Amino acid sequence: MRSTSHPLRPGIAILVTALAGALAVPPVFAQQSPPAVTRPLERGTEPMKKGRVGEGEASEEQADDLDASGGVQLYQRMGVTLPPAPPEKPYDGPIDEAYGAYQRGLYVTALAKALPRAEEGDPAAQTLVAEMVTKGLGIKRDPKAAAFWYGQAAEQGDPAAMFQYALLLMSGRHVERDKAKADEFMRKAAEAGNASAQFNWAQILVSDNPGEKGLKLALPFYEKAAAQGLADAQYAVAQLYVYVSGLPEEKKSKARLWLERAAKAGFDTAQLDMGVWLVNGTGGERDYEEGFQWMRIAALRGNVVAQNKLAHLYINALGTRPDPVQAAKWYVLSRRAGLKDPELEDFYLGISEELQKKAIEAANLFQRSR
Repeated sequence: MRSTSHPLRPGIAILVTALAGALAVPPVFAQQSPPAVTRPLERGTEPMKKGRVGEGEASEEQADDLDASGGVQLYQRMGVTLPPAPPEKPYDGPIDEAYGAYQRGLYVTALAKALPRAEEGDPAAQTLVAEMVTKGLGIKRDPKAAAFWYGQAAEQGDPAAMFQYALLLMSGRHVERDKAKADEFMRKAAEAGNASAQFNWAQILVSDNPGEKGLKLALPFYEKAAAQGLADAQYAVAQLYVYVSGLPEEKKSKARLWLERAAKAGFDTAQLDMGVWLVNGTGGERDYEEGFQWMRIAALRGNVVAQNKLAHLYINALGTRPDPVQAAKWYVLSRRAGLKDPELEDFYLGISEELQKKAIEAANLFQRSR
């Protein structure tokens, strides 16, 4: 039976947050810790270079202080929509009437067909029953019953069930918490090809093996999940291809391609980093105009760091014409969200009251439109 689960983000306790000394860091990032594959508690706010609007085009060196996001805590995406799953391979096996009814929204029929098979030990049917009981489809929602059926199917090796049951064991929801058993099921599900399990098993490897060792152990699983279309994994692969030492040049040369795939899937942190990489020349040639466009996309989606960096791009005329009102607008928005930046504050106080008023009006209009 095809999996009915959706990619989830379990709260894995602590992931890599500081790998200084473990990774080879390009000069552009010399003042910040190398990025982990998790969203930092605080993003860097260092601006690019000092400069006033109207001072003319900036040199390439003026971009060299622009910081990337430093990674993303991938299970705390705060509203970012996952990309659609990649198309399934043509299925020529036996028709599953229960799953077919489930896909058509005939939940009572699906449950009636799946439950007898589940009781007889069919792992695919057990997983389907667990999904329906979890969501309350065709039957009253019952998390404890769902945990039971996930456990039954997981013991028989159903990949989707192993992934879901591992999450339950990890959190201790409706089952006794058991990290060792959770890790075992997550690993087995990953090895069986479940994309979400591959990503999360990679996260576990990073967490349990600090430094470059964990990153190298995790990389094959990130790569497998990325190949299946998981934007989180694509972002992680891009970061590791740049920052892990000793990788073949063939992989390093594809870092920006993976980041672009995650960005095009709507992942705002990948969009932010695409802007940074293009401006800084990370993973390829500099392209200020394209970098500006990606930064603007992330800023329009509400990414606070992108809003901050976009203000710097307007000030330094990188990829766009200098525009004091737009620069001040994006600074006001990022400041309201709690991101302080002394240099932008200095810029803001240096423009006229009339321009400040226009910037505030533009910021208010942007917030009302969201």
